[in-house]
Parts: sequence; C-alpha cells; structure tokens
Amino acid sequence: MPPPPPDVTAVLDRVRANDSPYVKVAIVDIDGVLRGKYLDRDKFLTAATGDGFGFCDVVFGWDSGDECYDADSTTGPAATAPYTGWRTGYPDGAVRIDLSTHRTIPWEQGRDFFLCDFVGSGAGYDVCPRLVLGHVVDRLDAAGFSAKAAFELEWFNFRETPGSAHDKGYRDLEPLTPGMFGYSILRQSHNQPFLDALLTDLRAFDVPLEGLHTETGPGVLEAAIRYGAPLAAADRATLLKSSAKEIGARFGIMPSFMARIADTLPGCSGHLHQSLWDADGERSLFAADGSAGASDGRISATFRSYLAGILSLLPECAALLAPTVNSYKRLVDGFWAPTTATWGFDNRTVAARVIAPGGSAPVSATGTRLELRVPGSDVNPHLGLAFALAAGLHGIERDLELGPPTVGSGYVVEGAPRLPRTLAEATERLHTSATARELFGDGFIDHYCTTRDWEWRRFRDAVTDWELRRYFEII
Repeated sequence: MPPPPPDVTAVLDRVRANDSPYVKVAIVDIDGVLRGKYLDRDKFLTAATGDGFGFCDVVFGWDSGDECYDADSTTGPAATAPYTGWRTGYPDGAVRIDLSTHRTIPWEQGRDFFLCDFVGSGAGYDVCPRLVLGHVVDRLDAAGFSAKAAFELEWFNFRETPGSAHDKGYRDLEPLTPGMFGYSILRQSHNQPFLDALLTDLRAFDVPLEGLHTETGPGVLEAAIRYGAPLAAADRATLLKSSAKEIGARFGIMPSFMARIADTLPGCSGHLHQSLWDADGERSLFAADGSAGASDGRISATFRSYLAGILSLLPECAALLAPTVNSYKRLVDGFWAPTTATWGFDNRTVAARVIAPGGSAPVSATGTRLELRVPGSDVNPHLGLAFALAAGLHGIERDLELGPPTVGSGYVVEGAPRLPRTLAEATERLHTSATARELFGDGFIDHYCTTRDWEWRRFRDAVTDWELRRYFEII
C-alpha cells in the first residue's frame, strides 16, 4: 500500500512555527549524492504551495567531482550526456518539493529539511533517481503488490578531516580503531560519544537504526536501517551516508562509503533487504503458501519467480548496483562479496541470500525476505532498489523458473553466470540490454550509461599508484 499523502497544511504550519528563517532542501543526483541549498522560509513556502523552484540542471550534467560530462569534446559523441550539457546552456530545471519527506535536523537546531524531485524532462525522460524508483513502485501498485525494503550499510571511519585526508593524498589515514575486530563491544566503548550521536541523531532525523556494530576492518561500522516502503527506505539510506559525515565532523571523524578502501581489506557492503506484500501491506507474498515451488516449501512460488527475475538480469544490470570503478574491486572471490549470479538459503557467498523459516536462525514467516548482496556501500540506493523491484516484477510477470539453490561456496558453482569484472564491462552490458531499456526507458539508460562510461574513461586515463610502484624504478 502506498504511504498516505502528507497533510500539506500541517506540514507547512510546522515550517511556519519553526524558529529558523531558513529551510534546507536537497535532491539526489545520479551518483546518490545529495545536492541542495538553504531556502528563505518565505521562498520555500511559495515554492511548496506553487510549482516548485528552479535548480541548475548541471547537477545531472556533471560527475561527483563537479566535472561536466562533455568537458572533453575530443572524445566524440559519447562524451556528451544526452540530458544536458554546454549545448543547452545548463538552464534551471523544475524541482518539486516532496512534503512527505519533512524532517528536522537535530544537529542544526531543528531546522526543517525536505527532499525534492528534479522533474525537468529535458529530452523527454526522467534522470532523477527518486522518480526512477517512483515509477517502478507505480508499476508494483498497478500489479497489486506493495513492497518493504531496508539497507544495511558498512563504512570506514578515520580520525581525519577532508583537509587532512586531501593533504595526505588519501594515504596513511588514521583509522578510528586499529585492527580487525568485528562485533566488538570493546571498540564501541572506545568511541561512545560518536556512536551515541549516530544512534540518537539518526533516529531523530527519521533514519532509525535497528542495529549498529563494528565490522571486520579498522574503524569499520555497519548500520542496519529500519525497513519501510521503497522510497522511504532508499531515502533513509541516502540520508544515512550524508548524516554520518555531518555527525562525524563534530567528533573529528571522517566516514568513507567507498566500496573497498584497500586491496588488503574486505570491502564495505550495501546489502539490500526486500519483500513483496499484498496491496494492503498485510500479507507477505514471499512466505511459503503451499503452492508449487521449492521442495522444502520454505518460500512461495511468487518469491521464486521474483528471485529468478533478479538473477536473470544481474549480469546485464550490475552497473545499477555497482556504479563506480571501485565497486568492482569489492566484487572479488573470497572477500565477503558475490561474484556470480547465484542464490541460496542463508548463504553469504551468493548474490541473493534468502532468509526464510526452517534454517538454524529463528525467522518468522512474515520475516521471509531476500538480501541482495551485490551492492556495496557506494550504491545509489534509489537506483539499486529500482533495479531489484523492477527485475523481480519482470520475473513474476514472465513466470520465470528459479534454479536450485547453491549449497556451499558461491565462488565455485560450475556454470554460474559471472558478474562483470569492471565498470566498463558492466556499462556496456547495461547499454545493450533490451530488457533494461524496457524497464527503465531509453532516455534514462542512455544518460546513465554515458555517466558511467565517463567515469571509466577518467579512470582509464589516470596514472595510478600501482603503476608508479610497478614501473618507476624498474622499467
């Protein structure tokens, strides 16, 4: 069931009653990064009750380093993002305030905050990740389904500032805690003020955590965010990344959500939990229902088709789950991340871990769900969840057959489709995927693939530390 529409009058009355004369607003860009500004309260109220406000559309025409996609005209047409560019003059696009996202920011004296949707149509399609996910949710609603989802995010924490990390060349940074000490109560007590601020401030910011613990790796934390409707779940994951950095700065701590920080350490996951429900959100459609399916009767036929849809599209749509060059340094054998399009019951070596009753851990029927383990913490939550729900619905609509579960290591399953090894391979496969274009539209796929191709070419042309160590003296 979709969430009820906000009580517009009540929301705006709360904004009027706030002591702060400014409101903070933000959009989610193609990399999952928040881009926003402070708005004078009167201007905000006018925009909220009218047609929104204008925002420079360059936020969908440049990369995470603010370099425009068509900055290098010598690379040909592929360098030009189809949505916007120098040819358009980077005009303002229309932004609509989503009043249902109202929050107050605890670390900014309770200032009002809203997420917004970039609704400017450009060449006739949406590139705003929140709208991409919203369209998928609309298709679920039309098919009589609702969904619940939640993200688990891992990240490194350093006793650094953006300035000190830059001055060190992002090398030899001081981790928050030393060594490998997952699930450590001791390490939590060493940094109690920071962890307590995360627990308290995130909940007050409507990003409630179901759990927070240390993970394997120096200074690594993992947060399990409380589940919710799809758009709320993706919003919470995006806001956690930004909020952890803002909260950390108060304690001289700098979080990083890179997928893999070093080749000697495990990567940071962005595991995506999801389940389908009836239209009212009251009956799980993943729980075993006695229909034909798994011989052990642990999951429903609907779940099997949903999962088959995801597995069938994982190799060609991986770029939506693993969006950076660094993402693929995490997806390597033996480092707690999947490398094949496989599934299994409570198996942490496969791409799709099914959590259902009947295993060694207590799981209720309503807790039956899928944990998609491909995304790292660098995932754009809105696009990652849009893929999962769209691919799952694709499997249901086509009544796709699910193969047998993987028992044992998912790294050695004979004949299992291998996930792409680089962003370049993943981008090419997404660009040529007829099914991806059917699910997300030519406009979005062309724009997104242009941005990923740009990212790969910037990496391809860079001289790396590895090359200097390898060749500087010897060659």
